[in-house]
Amino acid sequence: MKLLASVLSFLAWAATASADTGERIQVTGEIIDTWCYFSGVMGGPDAVVGSAHHTCALWCSAGGIPVGLLAEDGTVYLVLKIESDGANVSTDTQMVLASHTVVADGMHYMRDGLNYLVVETIVEDLGIINNTALEYGVVPPFAVPEGEQK
Repeated sequence: MKLLASVLSFLAWAATASADTGERIQVTGEIIDTWCYFSGVMGGPDAVVGSAHHTCALWCSAGGIPVGLLAEDGTVYLVLKIESDGANVSTDTQMVLASHTVVADGMHYMRDGLNYLVVETIVEDLGIINNTALEYGVVPPFAVPEGEQK
């Protein structure tokens, strides 16, 4: 709820802010599912990225959870928009890019200690390069309720 409140607060602020309040950046990182990454519901940060978490990332985005970009330095940017998509959830672009490592160019904004990114261009799509399924399987075992594991 705190993340959602911060997003709504930022969107209200951004509507009145001038375009020069952000900083243009180019960042490389993975398009992530912010709910599972921040909540820990599916395990630690290493378990909720890459190929092991791809299907869940699709479902979360389709269900309305905003995507993020996990940069190589560990910084997480809440993605407000990717290229010409008009929303920050459930768009075709975000569904195609789920769990992919990308090079993104756009405007970085920071408010209340949170990083936001309006991606103007995906410079490069490197695909899913974080092969976590080798370690966790396609569904991490700890995500399956007890008694249902085979």
